[in-house]
Order: sequence, then structure tokens, then C-alpha cells
Amino acid sequence: MEPETSIDLIESAIVTGPPRNNMSSGRTTGALLYAVSAAVLGMLQFGFNTGVINAPRAFIENFIRENNQASPTLLFSVIVSIFAVGGMIGCPLASWIADKRGRKFALTTNAAFGVIGAAFMGFSKIASSVEMLIIGRFLIGINCGFATTASPTYVSEVAPVRLRGAFGTVNQLAVALGLVGGQILGIDVILGSDDGWPWLLGLAIIPSAIQCFMLPFAPESPRYLLLVERHEEKARDVLVHIRGTGEVDDEINDMHAEDRAEKQEQKFTIGDLFKIQALRSPLIIGVVMHLSQQLGGINAVLYYSSTIFESAGLAPADARLASIGVGSILFIMALVSIPLMDRLGRRTLQLVGLGGMVVSSVLMTVAFFTYKDNFTMSVFAVLFTLLYVAFFGVGPSSIPWMILSELFGQGARSAAVSVGALVNWFANFIVGLTFIPMNDWLGNLVFIPYTVLLILFFTFTYFKLPETKNRTIEEVTSIFKK
Repeated sequence: MEPETSIDLIESAIVTGPPRNNMSSGRTTGALLYAVSAAVLGMLQFGFNTGVINAPRAFIENFIRENNQASPTLLFSVIVSIFAVGGMIGCPLASWIADKRGRKFALTTNAAFGVIGAAFMGFSKIASSVEMLIIGRFLIGINCGFATTASPTYVSEVAPVRLRGAFGTVNQLAVALGLVGGQILGIDVILGSDDGWPWLLGLAIIPSAIQCFMLPFAPESPRYLLLVERHEEKARDVLVHIRGTGEVDDEINDMHAEDRAEKQEQKFTIGDLFKIQALRSPLIIGVVMHLSQQLGGINAVLYYSSTIFESAGLAPADARLASIGVGSILFIMALVSIPLMDRLGRRTLQLVGLGGMVVSSVLMTVAFFTYKDNFTMSVFAVLFTLLYVAFFGVGPSSIPWMILSELFGQGARSAAVSVGALVNWFANFIVGLTFIPMNDWLGNLVFIPYTVLLILFFTFTYFKLPETKNRTIEEVTSIFKK
């Protein structure tokens, strides 16, 4: 699901010396909070547009029928999944623009793009155009894919070294908050209606519009100014502004040290990852971790939880209310998993998460078969679904995004992370497109294919994924060289 923890990819790539005692290393200022707030609105947008499409399915399918379009169910699947196609385009586009024109320019351009995508969705019903709705979801997908790369990068580069981990969690929390917000707004008494759904989708214009106003007053990344544009004085001025102190020499020196280290490191292309055995093995592990995040079925729940809960015997209005619990659980687990990550380790949390999802999906299937004339089992079906989401939040929600940065040295990390992001969005697209046809075909057994895949992913993780906690990059990469 959420790529919000890609902040860790950036953090682990930074070469830093021993902790300094200057004030700039861990101070939070108003200017810093403003810059971070402006950036993470893009991650809130990602969460909102992941969860918002869930509740209005019936109304959108009616809209498709009214416009004489064939197969409303299939077209709704396209509307859902085209979001991920946009994400596949947005991710690499963000990296290219951010490196060419700067982080601030990239974020501002993407915010303007998000306004356009939201407007297409919001005005689709007035224009009686299903095509506008599809185009709008595609454009907002590009916007969100772009944000999942550009926002964490910017946040990591403006945050002090000692606070990068803490500020990195803001990205993850923003995604969960956007998801919950979209689900709350989709209930019947707010915008979950035939007249309200265009407003519901069109509300995506708000985070992007606020970004358009905020970003011009936010600073450029000091790292970009120093290492790409080679403007040391500008970088120093920005650091003084966002740190609230003139003692920034150590931070400038650390960035210079990082630059020298990068120049000495051998660079590898995406092709090299497949050709060289020592790189191919960790790449396969990282790709499988990304596949386990998506093909385990989590986005089937995020995109279609109302449909799932209706299948379990809840009335449509109650199903939309129950869907709020999905986003709420993810938000809570984002908070819970943070301290566990370095205490229990990546491998342990990934295994616990995948194993718990297997058990929960089996219990969900049992509840789906026994809910008829049994309200208690309908309630258990909802609870088992929420338990499934909770186990996803334990590890599989975040670990795939950080593991590639911990399996690869600096020279190959960027290429490996790019491959992982592309695989993740593509698998997201597959789940979004196929769940409704699978649900029509398999009925109460719809989660069995995901359960089988989860068992395979658990087995692979148990035998192949090394623990990276408290290990240096050199120690981890040496495992694959042997």
C-alpha cells in the first residue's frame, strides 16, 4: 500500500559523521514545520484518493448506466485501477523533475496538476461524461504517484538528521489521515449519495490548492541547492532559516562528505541489477516484498471494503460506516509499528504481519459463509477484516518500502528502489482491476487466492529475507556476495 516510508530510503542513503552537539542537529522551528506541512499534503492526497473511491461505487455505476455505457461493473474497475496506472507514471516523473528543476518546483508543479485532475472528477457528472471521470482518476493517480516520491524526498532533505525518522512518520500518518477522511466523507449523511459523490471526488482539489498557495513561501531543499546547483550560500541561508540558528557548518560539511562518498561509489543501472548475481538476489527479495504488500489483497479491502462488508450481510449505509474502521486501524498501526521496527526487526514484523493476514483471511472466508441469518457472524466478518488490516499495518505496509534501501549499497540503491516502486504500483493496478470480476466469480471464496499468495510470500520471507536490523549496508551486501 502506502509508500510513505520511502523517507527511510533517503535517510539511509545519507552519509553522516558522528552526532554533533550543535543546536541545528535536532531543533524544530516554525519555518521547518511550515515546509514539512506544505509537502506532506501530497501524501494526504494519496491516502484520500485511495480511500474515497470505496463508498460511492453504487452511485458511480448508476452514473455509468445513465450515460448508456456498457458493463458498469467493468468500467468501475477501470476507474479504480487507472489510478495505479497514473501512479506508475508519476513516480519516475517526480524523480526526473526533482533532479532537473528542484524539489520545490516539482512539488508546486504537481500540486497544480492535482487541481486539474480533481476538477475533471468533480465536473464529470455535470458534463455527463464517464470519460472525464476516468481521465480525472488517471491524472490524480499521476499526482499521487508523483507525491509518494517527491514529498518524502523533500521532507528528508529539510529535516535535521536526528529528526528525520520522526518527520518521516508524518508522511505515513498523512496517508492514513487522508484515507480515514475520504471514508468519513463518503458516509450517507455527508457525501455518500447520488448527488454528493461528484463533490466527494472533487474535494481532492483542496489539498492540491492549499499546496499551490503554501509552496511558493516554502524553502528549496538545502541539499539540492548545495549538491546539485552548487549554491553554497543559498543552501546556508536556507539552513539558517529553517534551523533557527547560524550554527550550520557541521550540516554543510556533512553534505559535502556525502557528495564525495557518492562520487567514489560505483554506479549500477537497472540492467546491472538483473545481470550481476550479487545484485539480482536482493532485487528478487525486494520485489517479492513489494508483491506481498499488494497481491496479499490489501487494496481489495481499501478500494472495496464497502462491497466486502455488504457481501458479509451489512446494509449499504452500515457498510460505509464500517469502512471508516479500515482507515482508522491503519492510522493506529502506523503509530504502533514505529517503535517496534527497531526493537523486533524488519524480518520478524514482516513474518508476523503476513502470518496474521493469512489467519485473518481464512477467518474472513469462514465468516462470509456463515453470516446468513446470523448477525453475529456478520459482525465477526467485519472484525476479521479489520484484524487483517491491522496485521498488514504491523509490517507489510511499510517494510517493502524500506527494505531495498537496506539490501543495496549506495551505488545500486536508486535503481533498485525505482524497480520496487514500479512493481508496487503495477501490482496495485492488477488488484484494483481484478477484484470485482473475482468477487463475481468466486463469491465468498474471493480471498482464497490472496490467502494462497500470502502463504507463498510468508514461506519465501522465512527462508530468504535476512534481518537487516543493526546491520550496516556492508554487512548485508556481503551476505549476497557470498
